[in-house]
Amino acid sequence: MRINKHLLPVLAATATALAGCSGGSGGSGPSSADRPDIPLAGTHWAIDSLTVDGAKKAAPAPAPYVEFTPDGRARGSAGCNGFNGEATVDGDTVTVGPLTSTDMACTDQGFEDAFRDLFTGKLEARLDGGGDRLTLTAPDGDTINLSEQAAAPLKGTKWNVETLLEGQTATSLPAGSRGRPHLTVGADGTARGNLGCNNFTATVKVDADILTFGSLAVTRRMCAQPQNELEQKLYGTLSSGPVTYRIEHRALTVTAQDGSGFGARATTP
Repeated sequence: MRINKHLLPVLAATATALAGCSGGSGGSGPSSADRPDIPLAGTHWAIDSLTVDGAKKAAPAPAPYVEFTPDGRARGSAGCNGFNGEATVDGDTVTVGPLTSTDMACTDQGFEDAFRDLFTGKLEARLDGGGDRLTLTAPDGDTINLSEQAAAPLKGTKWNVETLLEGQTATSLPAGSRGRPHLTVGADGTARGNLGCNNFTATVKVDADILTFGSLAVTRRMCAQPQNELEQKLYGTLSSGPVTYRIEHRALTVTAQDGSGFGARATTP
């Protein structure tokens, strides 16, 4: 077939335009630099599982969690110890800096160690399920699988005690007592829970940000140290008269008039 030489410039321009449309990026859409930042600031996530070398590791109970704060940090618990570190978002990439953490002795740190190894450096973030599922993928393909946590109401929520308070100082629970002490305020005006060894029940009055517990009825199980010391501190807070409480999303702080108290976190249903 003979091509009209007068059409050659037109064909060349058309080819150039088509090449420009396909682009050097393979025509896959906007580059990562053009993508909006994935909306993580101010969100709260339960860590459901990890996938490492193709093997899935389910999270222990009580469920570990991650919170991405509005000031660019990630904090939470990996199953035993708390952690805190810088977390920046650029498009769909989350970069996690070195983490600081508490140093509690834990009976089984396998999941926690695996999480800390994964939750560092650059991670690809993907939201699924209408935005209530989050997957963080490491460069080697290992993943952290998370689900969104809703804010918890005071009543009807089981609050697991995680720290003891003395003024502005928070300390970890004694070794071996994590996961035991808890509190639930019922809609019927009663409270029940565990002080670290013995169970208790009591009436409770809720007035604005004040809780007033009636006399605590406590089981009489003999408790060894350090659970006995923990029990005495929690009993002292709840029976000290009106106490102040504050809820921040899923974190509860209860403070007595002398500044003592405890911090607790809502369990994941």
